[in-house]
Amino acid sequence: MAIMINGAAVAPPEDARVSLLDLLRERLHLTGTKVGCNQGACGACTVLIDGERVLSCLTLAVQVDGREVTTIEGLGSESEPHPLQTAFIEHDGFQCGYCTPGQICAATAMLREIELGLPSYVTSDLTGNASISREEIRERMSGNLCRCGAHNGIVDAILQVARERVA
Repeated sequence: MAIMINGAAVAPPEDARVSLLDLLRERLHLTGTKVGCNQGACGACTVLIDGERVLSCLTLAVQVDGREVTTIEGLGSESEPHPLQTAFIEHDGFQCGYCTPGQICAATAMLREIELGLPSYVTSDLTGNASISREEIRERMSGNLCRCGAHNGIVDAILQVARERVA
């Protein structure tokens, strides 16, 4: 079996101790995914596995054998950026940009969670559909830290893309 990374098949590493983060950065040279705390606390290494956000520093590469991994490189391109990438630029959703790839991957999955009606800790009506709000975005993105203080721009960017999807 193989790991599908951004649409390309990759053999899982022979060493079962290799993290997904190390496979991406050190062996495949996909350096968009960042090494932050390497302990699962900052979210800089967030990638998508079958559309769900996952911390690649806490995931062994062999665990994703047969699954689809999407990194920031797989979401958009320079000539055709993902709508969240465009919105982050428009709203100054990054300053140093170090956390940006993880933030955009997490936001991609977060928007999908809301579309599926999955509640968060702050969802007030658990019987209805989850709706987008600044409070929902802040709660759902709380696992991704920005040390530069671009949180307001990040929330604005996500809110814009969410509203465009509904319109």
